[in-house]
Amino acid sequence: QARLVESGGGLVQAGGSLRLSCEASTRTFTSYAMGWFRQGPGNERNFVAAINWSGATRMSESVKGRFTISRDNDRRTMYLQMSNLTSDDTATYYCAAGPWPLSRIVVNWWGNGTHVIVSS
Repeated sequence: QARLVESGGGLVQAGGSLRLSCEASTRTFTSYAMGWFRQGPGNERNFVAAINWSGATRMSESVKGRFTISRDNDRRTMYLQMSNLTSDDTATYYCAAGPWPLSRIVVNWWGNGTHVIVSS
């Protein structure tokens, strides 16, 4: 069964860093774009970053310069390195996979999410 499993969330102080990981259960995902969305309390699920199979990336304006997305197809794992975190980054982060450029409406697979809490 194809699934995505996130890890790496937690509590971090403002200005700190955190790395999220998303491991895919099968190599099926290596052919698709993978990415991250996040949903804060009372908010919609919004796009954060995406990376396609060849490594091209796109980032939301709110995280450019602070977050980096990467993937290791051999390990079937995608990463989100987050730096200079602020309280606005507090959210549940969801791993996603689907066709590029991975807008929310075309996501084929979702992970269950990992929580990130940034304390000020």
